Amino acid sequence: MAIPIKNSDDIAKMRVAGHLAAEVLEIIEPYVVPGVSTGELDRLCHQHITEHQHAISASLGYHGFPKSVCISVNEVVCHGIPSDEKKLKDGDIVNIDVTVIKDGFHGDTSKMYLVGKPTILGERLCRVTKESMNLAIKMIKPGIRLRTLGKAIQQFVEAERFSVVREYCGHGVGRGFHEDPQVLHYDADDGGVVLQPGMAFTIEPMVNAGDYRIRTMKDGWTVKTKDRSLSAQYEHTIVVTDNGCEIMTLRSDDTLPQVITHPA
Repeated sequence: MAIPIKNSDDIAKMRVAGHLAAEVLEIIEPYVVPGVSTGELDRLCHQHITEHQHAISASLGYHGFPKSVCISVNEVVCHGIPSDEKKLKDGDIVNIDVTVIKDGFHGDTSKMYLVGKPTILGERLCRVTKESMNLAIKMIKPGIRLRTLGKAIQQFVEAERFSVVREYCGHGVGRGFHEDPQVLHYDADDGGVVLQPGMAFTIEPMVNAGDYRIRTMKDGWTVKTKDRSLSAQYEHTIVVTDNGCEIMTLRSDDTLPQVITHPA
């Protein structure tokens, strides 16, 4: 596989796109409350991206996707299509996935929201999913095999008696929405990929409260857990540096630093 290596100009533009994507997740948070429709949340995100940021939603029209962001509620694993009929209720867990294009580069990120009073399981699933992503991000540095990230995520998640979705993965990102390499979140063949400075990709584990198997709905987009258990996902775009990594999509509620360095 031909993995693009970003130069300093590319990284500067990715930093801007990543910041904008993170900002969308921050501005939408006050609106994620019981009674709001996912269609309304999508409209608010779209308005902010186009009118305030003067940027482009990468999702809108991507392979025919009809909305600006993906909003996945409860047992929906990913690619939930926002609608005015789907209204959030107390105890829901919700993933909003945003990809912004600015000056030709993509910033891709998602997070979970707890609606109203969360359930114990919903809150725990979201926490474990975020911790699994953070664990992998903190490991990133040049010279390590890509598969060590997936192995660490899988071991951490399964120790909590949850499961990692197999069919979807992280991906290279930059000028393209989805570039090489594929970033699996479980231990599997990585094609021998060794991390190098300038590689840019997403870490985005999808974690199910029950079995890892999934099913795709008739709309061709919405993916749900096969056993109807809850599912959660967090996502950051990162760039490998000379001695660690930089998180392009860091939010103010994140506990990680933007730049993570490892001693030589």
